[in-house]
Amino acid sequence: MKRTPIPDQDHGTAASSDRRGPQINRSVILSQLLFGSAVLSVLTLIQWFAPGRLTDHVMFIGVVLAFVATGAALLVPWNRFDKRWIMILPVTDMVAILLLRIETPEMGLGVLWFLPVIWLSTYFGLTGTITAVALATLGSWATVAIEPSAITLSSFTLLVLLPLVLSIVAASTHISSRRDHAQRTLMRKQASLLNEAFVSARHHEQLLTEVLNTVTFGVVRFDRDGVITFANSAHTRMHDRDSALPDRPRHEVVYQADRTTPFREEERPFFRSQRGEAFDDVLIWVGNPGEDRHAYFMTSRRLVDSRDGSFDGTILVSGEVTTELNAISARDDLIASVSHELRTPLTSILGYLELVLDDDLPDHARPSLEIVERNSNRLLDLVTEILSASRQASKPLEITPVPVDLGTTVLQSAESLLPRARERDVVVDTSGVRNVLTVADPFRMRQVIDNVLSNAIKYNVDHGRVDLALRQQGEELVLTVRDTGIGISGEELPKLFEHFFRSAAVRNSAVHGSGLGMGIAREIVRKHGGDLTVESTLGSGTTVTVTVPTRAAT
Repeated sequence: MKRTPIPDQDHGTAASSDRRGPQINRSVILSQLLFGSAVLSVLTLIQWFAPGRLTDHVMFIGVVLAFVATGAALLVPWNRFDKRWIMILPVTDMVAILLLRIETPEMGLGVLWFLPVIWLSTYFGLTGTITAVALATLGSWATVAIEPSAITLSSFTLLVLLPLVLSIVAASTHISSRRDHAQRTLMRKQASLLNEAFVSARHHEQLLTEVLNTVTFGVVRFDRDGVITFANSAHTRMHDRDSALPDRPRHEVVYQADRTTPFREEERPFFRSQRGEAFDDVLIWVGNPGEDRHAYFMTSRRLVDSRDGSFDGTILVSGEVTTELNAISARDDLIASVSHELRTPLTSILGYLELVLDDDLPDHARPSLEIVERNSNRLLDLVTEILSASRQASKPLEITPVPVDLGTTVLQSAESLLPRARERDVVVDTSGVRNVLTVADPFRMRQVIDNVLSNAIKYNVDHGRVDLALRQQGEELVLTVRDTGIGISGEELPKLFEHFFRSAAVRNSAVHGSGLGMGIAREIVRKHGGDLTVESTLGSGTTVTVTVPTRAAT
């Protein structure tokens, strides 16, 4: 395994020295000043107790070496040189200690060995540790060898005990230095990773902000205390009084979907989301009196802290739909106007046709007039459906639930449509219909059943079949209408409930229709608290399932 070199123990490069230059110089100065201070203290004691010793040339050379090394530590920019050159200073200090020790053996100056030994062990790793112990041991032995007296107990201390203690100190210092360096390296790596994570987070935050400021719908985030922590430019432009502090909507009055009923302030979507509520597609109209009204769809979602699953605020999304709603309103108004204008002359045409057909007519004229009457009635039915859809779009659908036998309603609808079924030889089987009671609007439910059953006959094949079944399933009534008709493809099935939608197979046939009936029928059923679903396969028939509760929807 490749080991990463330890900066405090390698020789370094020019680039690394430049990077760590001030630290290297400061470390060298502090280490050398510590030794110089110790030597200065020794000189003070000698001057006080034995001033004559200072004139000895050996001591003088030792003092000079100590102060020269100290001056060099202060003046030389050591970071510009190879790190090994710094070793000159502690080695010089050890030579100075040896000279001072030779001249004044009785002062016990051997304790000064600890300073350069610690310096070398700390700064130069294992090489410095071995060098420091070797030089200190040789110095101690040299002191004993120079003295002419015989070896005594104090000599034993210099020969054995002092080198042993210095070895222990050097080894402990080296181990501690490596441990400190490892911790510093780990901290540098962690700091680097933390900085990279911070930079990455800032980059993603900036990217997210730019993306959210690009979109045309408003986005605002509330924290768990309801304080806004982010609002994109679209939200600020649409809703806020002051773009610098979007603390509340600028709209004085906010209206509900009917454009006339104002929201109470605590029920406005903005404040509901601020309180931590979640909701979907709430339509509001805003605009103070005398101003243009603007419409917005607003959705709120609660955020969850990934660490403990606790509530962590909300996101409010809003989009302006003024143009779309105005266009739909204009379309409905146009359809209603045109349908009303068409219905009046068609009624007059049918009235006069009935009068003409009641008279004696030539044999060749009656079939043509009957065709005119049949197509006029078809056109009147189409106009009536369009007009009904237009009225429902402008006015909410209302139902009046009363107790009703739904089975009787189904049988009556089937009976009224039998003549149309006989024209194409389509069998309508009502054997699966049971008399069951429910609470519903009989007129609206008859409208649903008529639409579903007429479609099953209209879009069936000649000599086809329609099976009706009505049963109670728990608290619900389930009506199933299954035919053997032309069916609808899976791609077109989701569009079946859209207004004016007609499948490709129907558009290419002679079967007429408005494409409004199924959408109206499903809306009626949902108003009752139930649902209307369709399953179909192109060319294999269609199954319509109507489910309503046995009790009125609240």
